[in-house]
Amino acid sequence: MSDVTRILYAIEGGDAKAARELLPLVYDQLRKIAQQRMAGERTGHSLDATALVHEAYLKLVGDDDSELRWANRAHFFAAAAEAMRRILVDHARARGRQKRGGEGARLSLSVATLGVEQDADEVMALDDALRKLEKHDSRMARIVSLRFFAGLSVDETAESLELSARTVKREWSVARAWLYRELQET
Repeated sequence: MSDVTRILYAIEGGDAKAARELLPLVYDQLRKIAQQRMAGERTGHSLDATALVHEAYLKLVGDDDSELRWANRAHFFAAAAEAMRRILVDHARARGRQKRGGEGARLSLSVATLGVEQDADEVMALDDALRKLEKHDSRMARIVSLRFFAGLSVDETAESLELSARTVKREWSVARAWLYRELQET
């Protein structure tokens, strides 16, 4: 059992000190995820990677530790990536951008650049598409979150979801195509 997994179990068990021990162990990986997420944001964004890491970490191990349930290290990082995604979406919405549709210009996101150059409209469009995918196929949506937002490899994603690597590769491919189609239709 890794130190991270041991500490996650301690946090789940109510050990308040464990949350303070966790940050130094996961900070570099969280910062890497945050830098990937921030790379696609507009210049002059009021959040930077450090602020995003700290805000996400507070959401994950905030005041109410009793509800925390992480199966393993991969599950924790997936939760962290999801927290970062939600922070960025909330931030985009707070900037008062018009939501997709209406008089807005058509978005043209390519699967190859998905997540690389995102303005507020694209962040919200991707979030909307992921919510639809989750209703359509929740496992595919989890695969997208782990691969795209958490930056996990195929093998790490497979381990986290207790699937074969072949299944993850296949569903990752289908999910990307589904998202591409969904984003093109709006």
